[in-house]
Amino acid sequence: MASWLLWLIVVFTIITVGKGMQNARQVCHPNDLKGLTSFKAGIHVDTSSRLAKWVGHGCCSWEGITCNETTGRVTGIRLPGFISTNDFVFQSQMRGLLSPSITLVSCLEVIDLGGLIGLAGRIPPSIGLRLPNLRKLYLYGNKLIGPVPDSIGKLTKLEELHLYENRLSGSLPSTMGNLKNLNQLLLYSNELAGTIPDAFTNLTNIVQMDLHSNILTGHIPERIGEMQVLEKLDLSKNLLTGKIPLSLANLNSISELYLDTNHLEGEIPFPSSFGQLSSLGFLRLDDNHLTGRMPASFGNMVSLQRVSLANNRFEGVIPSSLGNLSALKELYLSGNLLSGQIPESVGQLSQLIMFNVSHNQIQGPLPHELSSLENLQTLDLSFNHLNLTSFPQWLAELPSLSRIYCARCGIQGEIPDFLQATPSPIQELDLSSNHLTGSLPAWLGRLTQLYKLNFSRNSLVSRIPVSVRNLQYLGVLDLHSNKLTGPINNVFQIGNAFPDGSLTYIDLSDNYFSTGIVQAGVGSQTGIRYLNLSHNFLEGRVATTIGRLKSLQTLDLSCNKLGFNLPEALANVSSLEKLKLQKNHFTGRIPVGFLKLKRLKELDLSDNLLAGEIPAGKPLTDFPRSSYSGNKGLCGKPLSPCKVKGLLLVEEPLKPC
Repeated sequence: MASWLLWLIVVFTIITVGKGMQNARQVCHPNDLKGLTSFKAGIHVDTSSRLAKWVGHGCCSWEGITCNETTGRVTGIRLPGFISTNDFVFQSQMRGLLSPSITLVSCLEVIDLGGLIGLAGRIPPSIGLRLPNLRKLYLYGNKLIGPVPDSIGKLTKLEELHLYENRLSGSLPSTMGNLKNLNQLLLYSNELAGTIPDAFTNLTNIVQMDLHSNILTGHIPERIGEMQVLEKLDLSKNLLTGKIPLSLANLNSISELYLDTNHLEGEIPFPSSFGQLSSLGFLRLDDNHLTGRMPASFGNMVSLQRVSLANNRFEGVIPSSLGNLSALKELYLSGNLLSGQIPESVGQLSQLIMFNVSHNQIQGPLPHELSSLENLQTLDLSFNHLNLTSFPQWLAELPSLSRIYCARCGIQGEIPDFLQATPSPIQELDLSSNHLTGSLPAWLGRLTQLYKLNFSRNSLVSRIPVSVRNLQYLGVLDLHSNKLTGPINNVFQIGNAFPDGSLTYIDLSDNYFSTGIVQAGVGSQTGIRYLNLSHNFLEGRVATTIGRLKSLQTLDLSCNKLGFNLPEALANVSSLEKLKLQKNHFTGRIPVGFLKLKRLKELDLSDNLLAGEIPAGKPLTDFPRSSYSGNKGLCGKPLSPCKVKGLLLVEEPLKPC
């Protein structure tokens, strides 16, 4: 009998607890319900339609809400902007203000509102006082403003804090040093100011700290080197000044160090001994004011895979210890004052795929050991003191090389024929500012993978070969400042089998081209953004098909012999920002349709034969007098007022090009 009663009690208890748990799931805690409904009320647009399903009082069944099974309290709000389906990923929007009442949901462990375009407001000042259990806070990619609240330092259980890509301002609160369990801190792309608090050195568990793209100012604190468990440090794109702290060499676990795009000065203080920064794989110090020499011991950081020291003021020779960096894949040293020769040891970097030493004072000859770089894909030797005289054939025989930049390297003679049969198809070729002579070879059309071709500032004398029409992937063509002649029709028929074309940049200025802009099917290359045909001998009327260049931003036809009326079709090119037609023989009136060019920032119609009144209105009336000077009979703002309609008021001699 006793056992039977005991069994009934157990069953009754299970049923009672089960009903209690069921009720807990069906009815929210009053504070949770108030906090969530206040959050919903602050949002007036939700493109994901998730909030529209928040009805009733059983919030634990609402989309994006998780609850504790025992207590029924809300523990998670997961409404990320990026939503994945079986077919695709899209980013949703929630426009409105982040309600401070969200802190009423006091048992929260996770808040994920990251990537919600349009979510504005401030981080609730009381967040650290009311959410003691919070472990993950994702408020990135929103439009939040204001400071990071001091109370955030009371979130002692916080493990991940992502506030990047907002408009947060003010200084970083020193209380963040209390977040002993924090291992991810991402604050980049805000408007934060001030210095990095010394208290950050207390964050001994952190493995990732990212503060780039802010407006942080001041020095990097020396004590930052005490964060020996730190694996990633990104302070890039700020206004940091002073020297790189020597204590950074104590970061034994660091694998990524990004200090680029600041105002740092002085020398590189590491490594001072073998074994320092032995785990460092990625180092960016570019775009600072660093000086001195590259440390002779630079090669002791044997784990380096990618290094950028570009755009500083380093001088002296490239250390031969670089040959020890057997894992190195990318090396950027451009824009410095480095001198001497490229060390032979660079040929030992068997994994190297990118080597850029442009804009230095490197001298020749090139070490033949570079021919061992079997994985090298991009080589930039431009603007040094190499004086190569001829293009090294062994360079063109590198099995993986597809991007070659040898601008102003002293190369003489004709374009070498061996470039037509390289082991790896050439994708980008820059031999500008050399002493090349002879013709553009017909075999250029065989470089079927070519995207960029730059032979500008040489002494090439020929027509553009018909074979260039085969370059279906050509996007950038720069042949300016040569002695090229003939028509330019072939250029506008490049990749003609592809309706949209691939060309985005064409510069044929400062040559002797005579025809082409009239007959050319210029409108077939609808992707052109930059077109410069100035300082040639082009004649006739501009083709009306130029109005099809919907992407065109810059058009320069100045200093030619073009005539007839200004092409009214240009009014259809709404993307146009720069229009230069000066020193031609254009006649008639300025088309009223030019008033539709609302993006136009630079205009020069001077020294033509234009007449009549300048159409009144923006942007035409905003340009200076010099944009219209030297035209016969042109009047109206910004020139002198038109006294009699059609009367020729001004007659100035045309200025020679």
